[in-house]
Amino acid sequence: MSKILMKGNEAIGEAAIRAGCLNYFAYPITPQSEVAEYLSRRMPEVGGVFLQGESEVAVSYMIFGAAACGERVFTTSSSPGISLMSEGISYIAGAQCPAVFVNIMRGGPGLGGILPSQADYLQATKGIGHGDFRMLVLAPASVQEAVEMVMMAFPLAEKYRNPVMILGDGLIGQMMEPVEFHDDLKVAPSNKDDWATNGMDTRGSDRRNLVKSLYLDPEELNAHNLHLKAKYEQMAREDVRYEAYNTDGDYEALIVSYGTMSRVCRTAIDMLKQEGVEVGMIRPQTVFPYPETAVREAAEKKSCKKVFAIEMNMGQMLEDVQRAVCGLRPVEWFGKCGGEVPTPEEVIDVVRPA
Repeated sequence: MSKILMKGNEAIGEAAIRAGCLNYFAYPITPQSEVAEYLSRRMPEVGGVFLQGESEVAVSYMIFGAAACGERVFTTSSSPGISLMSEGISYIAGAQCPAVFVNIMRGGPGLGGILPSQADYLQATKGIGHGDFRMLVLAPASVQEAVEMVMMAFPLAEKYRNPVMILGDGLIGQMMEPVEFHDDLKVAPSNKDDWATNGMDTRGSDRRNLVKSLYLDPEELNAHNLHLKAKYEQMAREDVRYEAYNTDGDYEALIVSYGTMSRVCRTAIDMLKQEGVEVGMIRPQTVFPYPETAVREAAEKKSCKKVFAIEMNMGQMLEDVQRAVCGLRPVEWFGKCGGEVPTPEEVIDVVRPA
């Protein structure tokens, strides 16, 4: 299969179509609006539906409706837009409906700016909406990986009957890179007849399927939350993803970084290697569930003296790194959060041993 040069946002839209998703509801917001522009043309070509909602709040409930019917559905947005969707995402998780949300992050808080950021890490991994629920959150570091993660997200959402989020920064959406769409990543939709509100005649059944998130009986709600908790624990057992870089031999320091920031760190590691300084890196590809074991085992190496959490925010991943390291090594943070991307030289200045 030949590669195609595509802008990240457009590649994300095409990846969803290749994954078999023909339902896209969205509201424009920089730096991801090109997804909607692209799909406004492509969805009619493939027999799909593109509908722009009057707000992100409306979009989240359009997604809830389509997901409750068992349809593959997704949306894309950016930081403030995801905040507006958070109530609907909680309803979708509570009702156990599969859906995919893509957040191409911009700087904040408030309106902030439109340049790349990773400032929604805590929102995505710990506080996307009210109630006891979590999402599986994938963090791509390239346009190709964004394509692959989008295609993987739909079967993962169906596996857990739960929302899945792709967490990328503005660079992922705006950069152009060669991509290819692997047919083997397309997975047929799982059976939905035992839960979806797709009509008794459609199912040949005399039983109604009721999709809801309302549980007025406290014991019933507690049991429901225990069931959801078991799904999140299953995610941690079966779907943790990460990449280890330059960790086979000895290294004096360990970097933990994700997304496009990890690409800068990779360059810094290669530059330090030319100086004779070895630094390793663990790159989380899922930020929930978090690859705690991989980070801890990498930090445990005898040659490793210090661990660095490097990200484009004010240290939102730091506590996850600290928890994984368990006090075995000192942990320091470095990053920026205004749209500036730290340079390899700045990373080197931070991690180079004294």
